[in-house]
Amino acid sequence: MTVKLGVPSKGRLMEKTFDWFGARGIELARTGSDREYAAAVKGIEGLELVLLSAGEIPRELAAGRIHLGVTGSDLVREKLGAWADKVSEMALMGFGHADLIIAVPKCWVDVNTLDDLDAVAAAFRARHGFRLRIATKFHRLIRDHLRDHGVADYQLVDSQGATEGTVKNETAEAVADITSTGETLRANHLKILIGPPVHKSQATLFKSRKAVWSEEDRATLAKLTEELGLNR
Repeated sequence: MTVKLGVPSKGRLMEKTFDWFGARGIELARTGSDREYAAAVKGIEGLELVLLSAGEIPRELAAGRIHLGVTGSDLVREKLGAWADKVSEMALMGFGHADLIIAVPKCWVDVNTLDDLDAVAAAFRARHGFRLRIATKFHRLIRDHLRDHGVADYQLVDSQGATEGTVKNETAEAVADITSTGETLRANHLKILIGPPVHKSQATLFKSRKAVWSEEDRATLAKLTEELGLNR
């Protein structure tokens, strides 16, 4: 048996993950061409590197097909209902920081908080005959957040492209999206609602609660935990 570690297959998240493990004495490397998903591990026996998209990793962890995985904490919470029953956090990795926020048009001068949004949503429906639309890729997180804050008169519309452009394109009145600097929001004349973000995300090393762990796997995990300095 081997312990399967899922890592993002491309981009800065992959590079930062390789750097994070490398700084702790475990060398992860992609082998072959950019079109191949072959990978190698040096520095610890019994660990297999599996390259996946960041969005696939939560599902593979929950299914128990990989033992460990690196992905954004926002993706785990969005894609997995009752996520803490399926995975556990082993380490916050200190990169990939981004906030999930709700933003409205800057010209809405009287809308600055969730309470304001709740009031304008009710007025919007009374005036237009349909609910205020919020474009997002994060339906679970946004729905739960708005419910917890008493906002009810809205509808979520799916955004698979540039979420920030939906207001300009008149397919939504507000947006909920991940941002690290807010520059794209400002460029699209949007402002973030005052208050804590819906979720502060960062790259996180997760452990599957659903994977089968043999005695050899547990020994590999113990060695890995020691090498990464997670048992201090």
